Amino acid sequence: MNYIICFIILVLIHVGLWKMFIKAGRPGWEALIPFYREYIITKLTGRQSWWVILLIIPILNIFIGITLYIDFVKSFGKRNFLDHAGTVLLPFVVFPLWGMDTTTSYWGQSATQEFKEKYPFKKNAAREWADAIIFAVVAATLIRGFLIEAYMIPTGSMEKSLLIGDFIFVSKVNYGPRVPMTPIAFPFSHHTLPTGGKAYWEGIKLDYHRLPGFEKIERNDVVVFNYPMDADPPLSRPVDKRENYIKRCLAIAGDTLSIVNTQVYVNGKKGENPPESQTSYYVKTNGTDLNPQTLLDMRIEGMRQSETEYIFTMTEKQAEAVSAWANVEAIKPNIAPAGMYDNQIYPHTEAFPWNVDNFGPIIVPKKGWTIELDSVNVPLYERLISVYEGNTFEKRDDGYYINSEKADSYTFKMDYYWMMGDNRHSSADSRFWGFVPEDHIVGKALFVWLSLDEVGTFFNKVRWNRIFMGID
Repeated sequence: MNYIICFIILVLIHVGLWKMFIKAGRPGWEALIPFYREYIITKLTGRQSWWVILLIIPILNIFIGITLYIDFVKSFGKRNFLDHAGTVLLPFVVFPLWGMDTTTSYWGQSATQEFKEKYPFKKNAAREWADAIIFAVVAATLIRGFLIEAYMIPTGSMEKSLLIGDFIFVSKVNYGPRVPMTPIAFPFSHHTLPTGGKAYWEGIKLDYHRLPGFEKIERNDVVVFNYPMDADPPLSRPVDKRENYIKRCLAIAGDTLSIVNTQVYVNGKKGENPPESQTSYYVKTNGTDLNPQTLLDMRIEGMRQSETEYIFTMTEKQAEAVSAWANVEAIKPNIAPAGMYDNQIYPHTEAFPWNVDNFGPIIVPKKGWTIELDSVNVPLYERLISVYEGNTFEKRDDGYYINSEKADSYTFKMDYYWMMGDNRHSSADSRFWGFVPEDHIVGKALFVWLSLDEVGTFFNKVRWNRIFMGID
């Protein structure tokens, strides 16, 4: 469905540009060819042709593209803020309208007499640049907040699906843009200024709202979200200013999830295992050292346990390759046995003796789902009721109290999700801190636009094969 909507939006934009190009005395087909279209726009607006080259530079191309299209609509007499905002945020609406509007005409590169009469004030160059910069910052902030945002992968929790040094674009529109809950903030900063201190002001706070999106979160989507544990002091921040995490959504609201010997099951069926996911393996050799350069080339990390024993983190394919080495006698995945309690694992009580490899079953709450408040459900869902949904929760001698009123049940106000990293033994995820509420969802990871290898040098620093790689 979202592909159909995207296609319709693109058609509307190009139909509008086709009509506007014809009004400017250009063949309509020129509006359909990327980069050549922008080259023609430089001709129509008087900008330097070399600006088109800047469109291939990530981040900078956002500002250049905004400036070019603002200049373009200015050449049709569209000079006010709403016209420019519509150009940036709703081109699929305003371009067709202006293209079909008989009163909209091309005024040329420079102001005509009619333009001078309407806009007698002439701005100097400094004022023109200042206005352009301010508008570009505002427009880029809106794009970053409501459309798309760039992120960098800082940790190995998604290895080898996503690598440290991958720069990705995350769509805000797929699941619906979240209306800023802390709207007063310093541009292009998340929660901390480069000089230290808060990059936001909490004097104005808004309730959680989300605009309509193209799709719902589906199982196995790679999702960016705000870290739920940042809700706890001393790092307590507003929801939209908490740290950004990226994981794979393995279970959605209403699902029942369990993990049996590292295999995830959702609603009783085996979940998909990402082909590049990895875990830790025990490797035993005949005493001959393993080649460190080979391990580095394969990006296999680990540690030596003894003269003949190693623990390596690698994918299943890499484990098969290592098992074929002449000096490897045995290899097997490290699996924590069922029933072995790990106090780091959610819900952190011996009543649920779970670990990273054997977990659950657990039901992911869905909006409108009602649970009984008892000794089984309370350890699993108390945090959701109190921290995420903003209630006071108490256990007294005569039962449970929510907001000082005795309660035997609770109905959830939000959908929740279960997130896990593809690097199963090196990921802090829902196994450790539980569910992710819907108001923490930021967006859907789309593709890698740049990838830098921290151990690479010169031309090998860039992972060329990952540029513009889609994220599955």
